[in-house]
Amino acid sequence: MSKQKTWSDRFESALHPAIAIFNASIGFDIELIEYDLTGSIAHAKMLAKTKIITDEEGKQLVVGLEQIRQEYQQGNFNPGVEAEDVHFAVEKRLIEIVGDAGKKLHTARSRNDQVGTDIRLYLRAEIREIQQYLRQFQASLLNHSEQHVETLIPGYTHLQRAQPISLAHHLLAYFQMTQRDWERLEDVFKRTNISPLGCGALAGTTFPIDRHYTAELLGFERVYENSLDGVSDRDFAIEFLCAASLIMVHLSRLSEEMILWASQEFSFITLKDTCATGSSIMPQKKNPDIPELVRGKTGRVFGHLQALLVIMKGLPLAYNKDLQEDKEGVFDGVKTVKACLEAMTILLNEGIEFKTPRLAEAVAEDFSNATDVADYLASKDVPFREAYNLVGKVVKTSIAAGKLLKDLTLEEWQQLHPAFEADIYEAIAPKQVVSARNSYGGTGLVQVRQAIDRAKSLLNN
Repeated sequence: MSKQKTWSDRFESALHPAIAIFNASIGFDIELIEYDLTGSIAHAKMLAKTKIITDEEGKQLVVGLEQIRQEYQQGNFNPGVEAEDVHFAVEKRLIEIVGDAGKKLHTARSRNDQVGTDIRLYLRAEIREIQQYLRQFQASLLNHSEQHVETLIPGYTHLQRAQPISLAHHLLAYFQMTQRDWERLEDVFKRTNISPLGCGALAGTTFPIDRHYTAELLGFERVYENSLDGVSDRDFAIEFLCAASLIMVHLSRLSEEMILWASQEFSFITLKDTCATGSSIMPQKKNPDIPELVRGKTGRVFGHLQALLVIMKGLPLAYNKDLQEDKEGVFDGVKTVKACLEAMTILLNEGIEFKTPRLAEAVAEDFSNATDVADYLASKDVPFREAYNLVGKVVKTSIAAGKLLKDLTLEEWQQLHPAFEADIYEAIAPKQVVSARNSYGGTGLVQVRQAIDRAKSLLNN
């Protein structure tokens, strides 16, 4: 390590071995090698097109870079810390393959615009993959929704029984959250799909390059208009981690509900053996490890977002070595989101079963139909606030008597208010309570079926 080649004749000695290790990023930015090679091939073609190098040199560079790609894919290219980063590793190997022509690849380019190009190419591809994971997760939610339109579940506010709802309606809420996640990533993609290649170290270059040509070769929508901005911008990475954090928020919320539903106190779902583990000392237990892990991993994605915000907040223009710290958080954020989406999709597809008899029992054993009693009176010209207060007294009286609303006799109802008639029992039956909420976007069964049709159309399109 002490014999490491110096940067240029400006330096008289090599880096201290420990500092060389501290300075190196090859341990993690090797993740970008395929994108580095792709970006370098586009740069080489542009250099030849603009006559900065000869056509023959351009061809040699492309052939050499593709050879490195093949070597890496076959496991035969494994640069160590002496390479410092993936960019130097590729350039060194290229020179070994094609000779002096390899030394021309870095003409009119800096590592600053090079790494900026690489990470955008990487994130652009990963966004598309995550969007596919989101679609698969949505399909799983939709599949359960189609099966459980008429399955009722207690709806909660403040984690207190509020009103009964369709289980499909509950699951479709997560479908809609996930749709926003997909759309957010689509928006982030637009600002990721801008090319910084050709911005140089910070000020552009004296060579007659064609930035729009390399952008076209790499599939970028446009190029950065300002070279300082191009090499120092990480807004797109922050936006991605923000979108990733929201994906994790939604997965964590569903995870929390599944953990509750799997508990003996709720007992709304059964965990299948393929997606649960046991206790090392308590043989009766079946633990909801998948949703617990997803809930736990949410924090690490939040942490990556916070870390990148802190990295960026005080950086003067243009590139600073601090930006080396942008990659590991983004890489881990990508892997964590994909792993959690895959795990939760498997859990939905193969790991849970809703206990419909228990759910039916749950919606019939509380006072979550109290609002419907008030609505019933309001439909008979009793002012709603008066009806609301009256029903509060009814609930209080019923609790004292150990009765549910459905257990009150018609005589008892009419003693409370003469507007009550025999149809009160139908009005407060759980299925009717749910079906009656037929406003657009509500839990009414007609509305839920229409929402399922819209969701299916969205996925099909």
